[in-house]
Amino acid sequence: MYKQQQDQPPFQSFRRPSTTDQDSNRFMNANLDDFKGRIYELAKDQNGCRFLQRKIEDGARNNAYAITMIYDEIHGHFVELMTNSFGNYLCQKLLERCDNEQRNKIVEIVAPEIVPISLNMHGTRAVQKLIEFLATSDQIQIITSALNPSVVPLIKDLNGNHVIQKCLNRLSDEHRQFIYDAVSENCVEVATHKHGCCVLQRCIDHASTSQKTQLVKEITRHALPLVQDPYGNYVVQYILELGDAQFSDGLIHQFVGHACYLSAQKFSSNVIEKCIRVASPDTRHMLIAEFIDPTAMEKLLRDSFANYVIQTSLDYAESGQRAELVDCIRPLLAAIRTTPYGKRIYGKIFRDQQKPVAATSAPQSSSTLPQHHQPHSIHPQHHPQHHPPRQLSSQPRRTANGSYPTMPV
Repeated sequence: MYKQQQDQPPFQSFRRPSTTDQDSNRFMNANLDDFKGRIYELAKDQNGCRFLQRKIEDGARNNAYAITMIYDEIHGHFVELMTNSFGNYLCQKLLERCDNEQRNKIVEIVAPEIVPISLNMHGTRAVQKLIEFLATSDQIQIITSALNPSVVPLIKDLNGNHVIQKCLNRLSDEHRQFIYDAVSENCVEVATHKHGCCVLQRCIDHASTSQKTQLVKEITRHALPLVQDPYGNYVVQYILELGDAQFSDGLIHQFVGHACYLSAQKFSSNVIEKCIRVASPDTRHMLIAEFIDPTAMEKLLRDSFANYVIQTSLDYAESGQRAELVDCIRPLLAAIRTTPYGKRIYGKIFRDQQKPVAATSAPQSSSTLPQHHQPHSIHPQHHPQHHPPRQLSSQPRRTANGSYPTMPV
């Protein structure tokens, strides 16, 4: 038998205080006056920056004194500190609490360098805070004038686009007009960019009536190239989703005469489906009429994208035109019946033949469709991704076999 060992006291480990702990401790009970003349250097230190922010936030009667003291020592270094990994937080806090006279001086210092600051991963946050707390027309005028020549490069930048979005969020219709002018003049360049297409949608969201009309006019003018672009097609879809006939009718008319070609394209096929869903009856009739041609129909039915447009047409065509569509498809059914999409079209026509005639009339909206007529039962419908201020990614696209890949991160 082994002798049972007596209980030993637990081992106690002693951790030597780290440099970070020591730095943090030296600010524990410190006074701001202890660091007079060294605040600029302190602003670039992690613990020092936190200490200074606490002093700015302090609600005691010395708060104004702390703000003035910190402002006096760092405002001349604001451009550098706004792009510093720690200093940008102090700049943001100071912009929140400083008075208008101090903010005027900061605006004058920052304005000449506001574009490179906005393109910086730290600086973009500080510039957004500055825009949020602009308090006078003069301050707004100085900043917007500095941003005006570089609106498009900022929109297309990973960091800079958030500054433009902040202007859209915070400024009045009058003061953000410079953005609408720049986007209108460079509509295709902006709409076909992965960040630009999302910022353009935010422009539509925040637009006044005249600004929205200004944008839609340019988008409509360039509708054909945009609808075939991997990003631009979402801008076109966004206009259609507004549900405003004065905008959508003119846009959809740009595709009349091109419906067959666009239906066979990867990106524009989705838009043509949406056009068929939201168009006025007369415009929808013109679009679907382009498909009622034996030669064109055979190509469309065999196309991996266009066949979905034909399925949507069967759902939304009025009864007379739908009969013409079915008559055009029926001779081709035997040839395509073994294909995946051919089976769906065959099944759709066969099922509808078993139903009363009234059930095959054109639906007025997707919300009133029977379940088997819902467009989502054919294939998932994707929508533009509304990006808010962060990394924007492209949307999932339907592949040739009709499936949807996982969205890239």
